[in-house]
Amino acid sequence: MGQKINPLGFRLGTTQNHHSFWFAQPKNYSEGLQEDKKIRNCIKNYIQKNRKKGSNRKIESDSSFEVITHNKKMDSGSSSEVITHIEIQKEIDTIHVIIHIGFPNLLKKKGAIEELEKDLQKEVNSVNQRLNIGIEKVKEPYRQPNILAEYIAFQLKNRVSFRKAMKKAIELTKKTDIKGVKVKIAGRLAGKEIARAECIKKGRLPLQTIRAKIDYCCYPIRTIYGVLGVKIWIFVDEE
Repeated sequence: MGQKINPLGFRLGTTQNHHSFWFAQPKNYSEGLQEDKKIRNCIKNYIQKNRKKGSNRKIESDSSFEVITHNKKMDSGSSSEVITHIEIQKEIDTIHVIIHIGFPNLLKKKGAIEELEKDLQKEVNSVNQRLNIGIEKVKEPYRQPNILAEYIAFQLKNRVSFRKAMKKAIELTKKTDIKGVKVKIAGRLAGKEIARAECIKKGRLPLQTIRAKIDYCCYPIRTIYGVLGVKIWIFVDEE
């Protein structure tokens, strides 16, 4: 039997870095860990809440082909505000939060950062610590598995064929310099009663090579016929 392991945790300390940088006494470690989770959840909830307010677009056509072609103009819009990861650095009196995001249109609005800081301050355990939020735009958005997963989710929610959505996501990676990509979708595909898994792979994907830098994400998609699971592996480079 093959022993499956998360590609990111498998490469910690070599090609993958930690997303939280702080030190704590053993008795305070659990509090700091919960605080990090609350900060990340608060940021994601804030972006989702404000994205729903701003997205009033309606797609008139129901055909799969027209949704796909219409979304060529909406590539950045369908994947907008997708957070690739959040870095948290804690000092004695300051908590630095760096948000790595694909298309930071929402957070660049006037007063958005201040509003987010007020929400985050409620989640911080210590009152004396001040928050410092920074936004860093990802250079190549379609090199990130989270953004590709959000794109596939957007297509499937608009009744696009899952195979077309997977092929389109792999086509978007051609704009980048990656060496391999694998997309896997599992669940009640196309509304069938029996769940199954479908997979598309292009290029190399050396999962057992530790020096190979591989990005990975697991993303749930809620559709009218159930929850689908999307897994994406991207082979970026080999050190």
